[in-house]
Amino acid sequence: MANKRGHSKGMMPVQHAKDTKTTLKRLWHYLGHEKFRLAAVSLLTVLSSVLSLIAPYLMGKSIDEYIIPGDLNGLRRICLILLGIYLLDAFMFWLQAYIMATAAQRTVHKMRSDLFSKLQKLPLNFFDSTTRGELMSRFTNDIDNISNVLNQSIIQFLSGLLTIIGALIIMLKLNVLLTLVSLITVPVVIFVTGKISEKTRIYFLEQQKILGNLNGYIEESVTGLKEIKTFCREKEASKKFNEINANLKNVGTKAQIFSGFIPPVMLVINNLGYALIAGLGGWLAIREIISIGVIVSFLNYIRQFTRPINQLANQFNMIQSAVAGAERMFEIMDETTEFDQYEPNIEFRDIEGEVIFERVCFSYDKNVPVLKDISFRAEPGDMIALVGPTGAGKTTIVNLLTRFYDIDAGSITIDGENIKNINKNNLRKQLGIVLQDAYLFSDTIRENIRYGKLDASDDEIIDAAKLANADRFIRRLPSGYDTVLSAEGKNLSQGQRQLITIARAILADPAILILDEATSSVDTRTEMQIQEAMKTLMKGRTSFVIAHRLSTIREADIILVINNGEIIDRGTHQDLLKQKGFYYNLYISQFKTAI
Repeated sequence: MANKRGHSKGMMPVQHAKDTKTTLKRLWHYLGHEKFRLAAVSLLTVLSSVLSLIAPYLMGKSIDEYIIPGDLNGLRRICLILLGIYLLDAFMFWLQAYIMATAAQRTVHKMRSDLFSKLQKLPLNFFDSTTRGELMSRFTNDIDNISNVLNQSIIQFLSGLLTIIGALIIMLKLNVLLTLVSLITVPVVIFVTGKISEKTRIYFLEQQKILGNLNGYIEESVTGLKEIKTFCREKEASKKFNEINANLKNVGTKAQIFSGFIPPVMLVINNLGYALIAGLGGWLAIREIISIGVIVSFLNYIRQFTRPINQLANQFNMIQSAVAGAERMFEIMDETTEFDQYEPNIEFRDIEGEVIFERVCFSYDKNVPVLKDISFRAEPGDMIALVGPTGAGKTTIVNLLTRFYDIDAGSITIDGENIKNINKNNLRKQLGIVLQDAYLFSDTIRENIRYGKLDASDDEIIDAAKLANADRFIRRLPSGYDTVLSAEGKNLSQGQRQLITIARAILADPAILILDEATSSVDTRTEMQIQEAMKTLMKGRTSFVIAHRLSTIREADIILVINNGEIIDRGTHQDLLKQKGFYYNLYISQFKTAI
């Protein structure tokens, strides 16, 4: 019955956990919710192992007591008993696999849910330092490793351990000498498989590394496919891919070849052991020290004894990889979230929109200051424009206002209340943000607009789209508001996506508005439509506008000119032009370019 437990198709690339004991405790915390199913699986595994150990004993008994004496009735009875044992064992194996699969999937479902929930709470600086591919690897590869171990390894490990112990006890009871002789092959098996495993492990680790590089290059190439075609670099891209792919093929081939040595080597060693036992057993049978039935039983028990040893070695590698994957998952679970510190309960309901930055300093890296002593005041309903070269600190200012990051020094207040004292979720509900890269979800246009207010009615959605100048082009689409967008809304133009995000912001009805380069990637006609929608959106609201096109901010109440993290000029459009300073030079350069 042992062969139905299955074998792995190759050695697994092994990752080692740093703190196995702690990780196993945390895994058990998840598995603990399935303790009744685990208890049922354990009981079924014990019963299945007992049945599989009884069968060889009955085979030997049938030879000695029924076949040799010629007792057909007795042989018929014991054959029926063996048939019943095999059928019952098969049913138990199916049942324990079914229960374990249910428990495993419920467990990894909980893990994925907790991990995704954790990601929603992590601050932006975590994502700044962690690649998307790395996060996806934790969601897929690492949790899949855990799932595979829960589905397969637990049953096989427990079954194999029980089979080895049970077979050894019965073998000692049948004949001590044959047992001692059969154990000679065990250290040989362990030594040989250990040596081969050391070699294969190196190749499998290298294979995983190259596979990660290949996946990363594929993702990069798909994302930048337009650039590849624009610069006619298809051949170069294919050449680089083929180089990585060929390297993966070479390393993968070596890994599979070395791992493929194990089955034939094990077969040879085991067959030598069987031959040795058969020869010695035959000699003992001729001298009538043991019976032929005992030899047959013993050979079956040797097979049951040696096969799980190989399986357990492989399961140990799988378990190591799963524990390492769990540890990587728990690393994210242990990250400090935005809400781990004390989160105030103060909530704003009727915000007027007065915003004051008082001597604000901030740096992403402690050794590289980004904002230096920033101070300004925005009155309710003011339009504040932030201009300056790339990297001056404009976007950082609005990131601090939304508390995506917390300031190093100074204070930021809204209506006289320090934003550190305001609940983050409540604060962000009062802010509407329209970014340069308009992000839309793979859903209908209706649901993308509704994202700004989840309980909005269809009439409210249409009204918001009309105010954003988006209703006309939406109705021209094949399914109108029910048109399903592709990934990131790529089946719409940049301007159309931007108008939908403005409609979303209008629907949210924020007290304070942030527009970050909202018109930088569109044509002049679309820019006029967006500007008209933006005027509707900004009416009666305090607004912060980041713009490279200075023509879009002429009507701003205050223009803050930022360079190297400092406000170097401030005033209205006309005031700054009269000063003929940094802003004047920027404006004139753009005016000449436009002409």
